[in-house]
Amino acid sequence: MRSPHVTLCFLLREGANGAEVLLGLKQTGFGKGKIVGIGGHVEPGESDAQAVVREVLEETGVVLQVQDLADAGSVHFVFPARPEWNMRTKLFTARTWQGEPAPSEEILPEWFRVDTLPVDRMWQDADHWLPVVLEGGRVNVVVTMDTDNESVASSESLLP
Repeated sequence: MRSPHVTLCFLLREGANGAEVLLGLKQTGFGKGKIVGIGGHVEPGESDAQAVVREVLEETGVVLQVQDLADAGSVHFVFPARPEWNMRTKLFTARTWQGEPAPSEEILPEWFRVDTLPVDRMWQDADHWLPVVLEGGRVNVVVTMDTDNESVASSESLLP
């Protein structure tokens, strides 16, 4: 079975106390109750960039342009205890957009300082790769979750 293809975009801005990233409290579905990146599934016929532009608009009301996205790499999530949860995730960052983030049925958006991410409220894999992305780097990582589907069994960085 092929892993679903999803996208995430991390909007970055300079706040009063340093760099900030837009994350959101997931209200429904997979990851409900966790702080997550903004994004979702790639629909048939969409590019990764088109999908993330659509998802950010649907989840936050923010308008992105494909040309304003920066490629931040990818993460392949493996859930040995729940293989149907396996997913390949394409990552983007953006520093230019139109509009202010607003809540949706799926996401309650919130700005967080990059140097004090709410990792205790996020999937446990986040600090294995997210800081690199937020510093402007690219990742190519395989994260294998433990049998509890919460903790990280291993995180392997692949060559680009």
